[in-house]
Amino acid sequence: MLGFRKKEKRVTFSTPEKKPNKKTESAKSDPKPASETFDSTKVKSEIEKKLKGGEIEKKHADILKQRAPVKHVIDSATHKKAGRVKQYIKTGIPGFDQLLEKGIPKGYAVIVAGGAGSGKTIFCLQTLMKKASDGKKCIYMSFEESEERLKDHIEEFGWDADSMIKSGNLVIKRFNPFEITRSVDALLMKAKGELLIDMEPLILPKGFRPDVIALDSLTAIASAFTGKEESYRAYIEQLFRFFERIEANAFLITETKQVPTIFSQTGVEEFLADGVVVIYNIKRGNVRERAIEMLKLRGARHEEKIVAMEITENGIVVYPNQQVFGEAD
Repeated sequence: MLGFRKKEKRVTFSTPEKKPNKKTESAKSDPKPASETFDSTKVKSEIEKKLKGGEIEKKHADILKQRAPVKHVIDSATHKKAGRVKQYIKTGIPGFDQLLEKGIPKGYAVIVAGGAGSGKTIFCLQTLMKKASDGKKCIYMSFEESEERLKDHIEEFGWDADSMIKSGNLVIKRFNPFEITRSVDALLMKAKGELLIDMEPLILPKGFRPDVIALDSLTAIASAFTGKEESYRAYIEQLFRFFERIEANAFLITETKQVPTIFSQTGVEEFLADGVVVIYNIKRGNVRERAIEMLKLRGARHEEKIVAMEITENGIVVYPNQQVFGEAD
């Protein structure tokens, strides 16, 4: 049976609240109200400022303009998925799945957005390790960190990356985003500038058909397309078509502000995506507090609230009943 190992003890992805780790033990013995954990007034005010008359309104027209060339992809994907009998997957992240009525529908592409150091990579690695241990084929596609660094990152939480890799259930592979730009530019020239081109946006290992994909990150890919908006739009369209075609669940990391109002590089990506997870890393005094929400999950019921989250020695733990601040309205 596949599992996870630690130097002194075996780590599993069981329910979190029953066994708090050393880092959270003292906090659980004297729980604080959500109002004391986060400066909710300040954070809510900041979000409201951006939503009402702030930068989000200024960008809205640009987003709609960028969305127009790929609207047919959104409509097509929505129509096809609406007719399917849905199956669901669980992330295995303690507390997070309780925010979802049934889970994440199979074949959905979900953006994982957040600022630097918020826990996006850990969220994806933890999900992949859980699914790999369940016998699913998983691949972590990095456009930034090396394979060895990611493996070390996994081992820091006591998860056994080597056994998952040897079993054939986990692949960690690094890609060069500039190789993608060169391929897309060449294909666009061959197609005489037509947006719809026949291309494979990701090169998967031969014979490997993944059930779950993590892509780290869309931000790195977008940076490689700087000044080539048409090429980037063509690539993003084909990328989401690719995920739909192979029916894999995809988690796509994007770098945002710590309190974001736009959850991807151009705004087009979040329209194409089936779901958006937002991870917050909010500064309160000289301490940073973490929170998470399932902002969007097309056609699936989920809790509409921002709840407390922490990164422990065993990975991410979410507290679904500890709401940190209300919805900005």
